[in-house]
Amino acid sequence: MKLTEKMSYLQGLIDGLEIDSSTKEGKALMQMSEVMSELVLYVEDLQSQVDELTELCDILDEDLGAVEDDFYDDDYDCDDCDECDEDDDWDDDDEFDFDDDDDELYEITCPTCGDTILLDEGMIEEGSMNCPNCDELLEFDYDDLTIEDFEDKAEEPEKK
Repeated sequence: MKLTEKMSYLQGLIDGLEIDSSTKEGKALMQMSEVMSELVLYVEDLQSQVDELTELCDILDEDLGAVEDDFYDDDYDCDDCDECDEDDDWDDDDEFDFDDDDDELYEITCPTCGDTILLDEGMIEEGSMNCPNCDELLEFDYDDLTIEDFEDKAEEPEKK
């Protein structure tokens, strides 16, 4: 029996008793009945909200699981859990290049929005990219430049 059904049954019992609401005891019983009815409605509303949030969490958990499956390599061997196979032949150098920290970064400013962007050599070698802020196409063509061009740029005074 649901809480609302139990409250309806109790309300029917109270109505069947024909309690005199002019007495102190009658007033107290009637007031308690009203408060309990409001509490039942409030609990029912909270329960429906909890059910919706639980369903949303389940959906998010499934989506996160799919992202984790796509992102993490199934062959990765970690030493912190029992699920990993000790005889796995995975080698750290097989898949990941951990020397990426040695790459030099270059800072550019988008001429349209003024956003500062950090690029590595690989991004510059691609020749172009869209600004992550304003989606303006930024093109890089350093093939024709020489060392003298870079020195000339360094000697030019900044325009304000």
